[in-house]
Amino acid sequence: MSASLGPLLPLFERERRAGRALVLGVLVHTSGSTYQKAGALILITQDGDYAGLLSGGCLEGDLKEHAAGVLTDGQARLVRYELRGPEELLWGLGLGCEGAMRILLRRVGPEDGWQPLERLRGALEAREALAVAFACESTRADVPLGTVVLPGESGGARLQAALEDAAGRGLSAWHVAEARDVSWFLLCLALPPRLLLLGAGPDAAPVAEFAMRLNWKVTLVDHRPAYADPAHFPGAEQVLRLDAAELGTALGLEQFRAAVIMSHHLPTDLAYLRALARSEVPYVGLLGPPQRRDRLLGELGTEAATRLRRRLHAPVGLALGGRTPEAIALAIVAELQAFLHAHEATAPGLTRLAGAQ
Repeated sequence: MSASLGPLLPLFERERRAGRALVLGVLVHTSGSTYQKAGALILITQDGDYAGLLSGGCLEGDLKEHAAGVLTDGQARLVRYELRGPEELLWGLGLGCEGAMRILLRRVGPEDGWQPLERLRGALEAREALAVAFACESTRADVPLGTVVLPGESGGARLQAALEDAAGRGLSAWHVAEARDVSWFLLCLALPPRLLLLGAGPDAAPVAEFAMRLNWKVTLVDHRPAYADPAHFPGAEQVLRLDAAELGTALGLEQFRAAVIMSHHLPTDLAYLRALARSEVPYVGLLGPPQRRDRLLGELGTEAATRLRRRLHAPVGLALGGRTPEAIALAIVAELQAFLHAHEATAPGLTRLAGAQ
């Protein structure tokens, strides 16, 4: 798993502006069934506010107590929770998760330049693949628990190569020093996927809203000035007025993991499909019933339709039920979520949404 930083940034910015140190919690190891997996993050402030969830809210209260100690003495701590068997009953939580967790708590403040949060934030803004190393076990006096090594810094060539490899694969991992005197957790930054919505009518708003709630970066395109209005989509990365024929040249399609066509206009949708057929966007969704899809593919031509067909999800969305714009948006985003995480929606009754426009 990689680390999702976006939801933590508002709290980090608030505390950084105030000059107040805070605690970064990194879930470095899990076994059994747990709410989150290794790589998940939490920020805890001096007054007990926090951003990020490691246990769905069940253990965060206890973590705040540990964080207060870290802020006081500046010493990193490795907190362990055993949620299996009778030991869980001692906590009085009754979670029933049947898992175990290890969480590294480390002070972050002005004295260390807000690292590693500052470097992670910069990489997120630049969409740079990045991994940073945390010392979680150490017998070396010069590498205490919680030591952070950033790319390009000290730590030796072997650790730096491991950081580069983790960043390239996009997965957090463990790395043991050659002398076996330090165990490093390599935290890999998750870059949020970019979603392209082609058509910015009223029914695009809930799709954009749901996607942004998942921390995806959303761009909307429409040829109609009344629809291509940033005020209709607060929080979107871009809202562009473009003619459909300009799509392939005016916008770098290679940056998007998915595109959903929902302009409700046949000639415009055909132009979008032509541009996407020439691209390598891995997921292309098309709103509308099968008859409309078949008509568009017939007009698209054999070569373009062949290039597009293996990536085309049409009708777009899962058959979750409901005909409102919000229900259809939920079905679309649910299918996108499964695709982006390489999961097939195979639960009983889940099929594609054959929704008419």
